Amino acid sequence: MSAKIRFTSASATGLVLAKVGHPQRDEPLETSKDVFSIGEEDREGLTAIFLKPFKNLLAHRFSHHTSLEQHEMNVCARTIFADGATLHEKGCEIAKRLYAKSNHPNIKSGDLCISLIEEIDVDGELKKGICILKSESVVPFLSISTKDGDLHLHTEQGINPEKIDKGCLIIDHLPNKGYYVLTFDRSGTDSRFWVRDFLGVLPVTDPSFLTKNYTNMAVAFLEKEKKEKKASSSAAPAAEQEDDLPPWETSGAEKDALTYFEEKESFSLHEFEDEVLKTPDAKKRFAEHRAQVEEEQGQRFDDSFSISKKDVSKVKKKLQQSVMKLDTGVEIRLKPSAVAKADRVLEHGFDEGKKMKFIKVFFNEDLGE
Repeated sequence: MSAKIRFTSASATGLVLAKVGHPQRDEPLETSKDVFSIGEEDREGLTAIFLKPFKNLLAHRFSHHTSLEQHEMNVCARTIFADGATLHEKGCEIAKRLYAKSNHPNIKSGDLCISLIEEIDVDGELKKGICILKSESVVPFLSISTKDGDLHLHTEQGINPEKIDKGCLIIDHLPNKGYYVLTFDRSGTDSRFWVRDFLGVLPVTDPSFLTKNYTNMAVAFLEKEKKEKKASSSAAPAAEQEDDLPPWETSGAEKDALTYFEEKESFSLHEFEDEVLKTPDAKKRFAEHRAQVEEEQGQRFDDSFSISKKDVSKVKKKLQQSVMKLDTGVEIRLKPSAVAKADRVLEHGFDEGKKMKFIKVFFNEDLGE
């Protein structure tokens, strides 16, 4: 289901605008009374801004436990694609859905733009798209104007195109399978809300997705196995010496896992178990680990697929970058198992009071005590 997407010929033709408040704080939902038409002079610039965040993202699809006919976002997209004149009506329905799903106290209010995009190149065919962008903060910007023969400086508040918080691009491709959906959430804190509650999408299990998930699963599992063996071993001095070395100097099993993905053209679960996991106990525990990850992501992973070499390289590079160096002088060292599941153990955010980014670390117990 992978597709090659190009935006060179794409063009935004109309906008539905909304201000989405927070229901629990009695903040209202406001929507534009009509479609905002984009003038020719602004079309190229706005289209580039709208579509810039959607490059190199994993594909998703709409999913419903009974039928796609019952999926609100899927129905809205299908209606707009069939008749562009319904953009305002269905765009307002999308804004109402987002408002209704924004009940968690951590969800911020913000500005919403819903745009119809024409002529997106998908595998050589031109398709329509629906772009949904949410900005949860405004920034000051300066404007110099001429008045009475002199120059004047004005300060205004507006949306920074480089810092749009959440976005979704629904492309009229493979409609019977839930469309081709690209989505992002820069904060990382409300991804479950944005991806599952509001959009109702699941990742497409293509080679890119499966390669990334299996390599991450294998490394996290083998790192956990190594830690448990060390804990049960009586050779404490050797273990302490090993921990002092860089993670990839001692992670032999994890290296074996990545070597498998680097050398093979296709993945076979049976072959992987025999060559990397080897023992019946390890195979059993990996199956349990895999089932847990599948449950968390809401779908089952295939037992065989073509390996995406590009994604193997990305995972390897990410795992090797095990030290986060921050400009405040703080360094956070991550073991391979933590890097592989960083999205679940680290939470990134922005503190409005301090005007600084922050990282929240989740853990069950302090192993240093």
